[in-house]
Amino acid sequence: MSIWGKIIGGTAGLALGGPIGALLGAVAGHAVDRFASNDAPKDEKDEQAATRKIAFTIGVVVLSAKMAKADGVVTRDEIAAFREVFHIPPDEIRNVGRVWDMARRDVEGFEIYAQQIAKLFNPGSPVLEELLLSLFHIAKADGVVHQNELAYLERVAAIFGFDEIAFQRIRAVAGDTDAEDPYGVLGIAHDVDDAEVKRVYRTLIREHHPDRLIAEGLPEEFVDAATEKMAAINAAYDRIAKQRGMN
Repeated sequence: MSIWGKIIGGTAGLALGGPIGALLGAVAGHAVDRFASNDAPKDEKDEQAATRKIAFTIGVVVLSAKMAKADGVVTRDEIAAFREVFHIPPDEIRNVGRVWDMARRDVEGFEIYAQQIAKLFNPGSPVLEELLLSLFHIAKADGVVHQNELAYLERVAAIFGFDEIAFQRIRAVAGDTDAEDPYGVLGIAHDVDDAEVKRVYRTLIREHHPDRLIAEGLPEEFVDAATEKMAAINAAYDRIAKQRGMN
């Protein structure tokens, strides 16, 4: 069963609590509060992993909906961008739409959802970075990242534990700033030595490998975005290596 079916149907058997649990309860009723014998986590580690994936998924639905509302209007392009990033099985579109509609009514309250998600991951986690990149994708869907949307993204990034330098790197990867600058994509200065370029590149590749992200709580349904991020990192490094004549 897909992560969407587990969330909406309650078959993961997790009572998440907090604003995410309350929203799930409003959408799915008592189903989210009971354990299903077939899908219940087998031990504490499995339960933690399942909790992260479900909280991540429902959280990005909510934050995406509120992101689309941040500039005052939700456009068809933004809804289409949401569906590009988050692959929803046809039989779950209606249920996910119910969560989206409840969340997009206004932009108020996004911080409490971001805070609950942040508590499940380490500050600045690559999984949280994938979430931010997805939000940027939606923000750009209508052709421009509005000032209110950028402020929204900056606030979410801060809650997730990203400082200003990290946020600017994420913007570069998302193409909201000068994505033609490979140094911006890697988050390094132009005057760093070759050894530092290699160190940063290897760290990013290790941290953002899709398999590692899935192990840390990224649902498999979101792996396409992680793969694109890896491609951007590799392309940036290749350009720098070529410019510098690095081996």
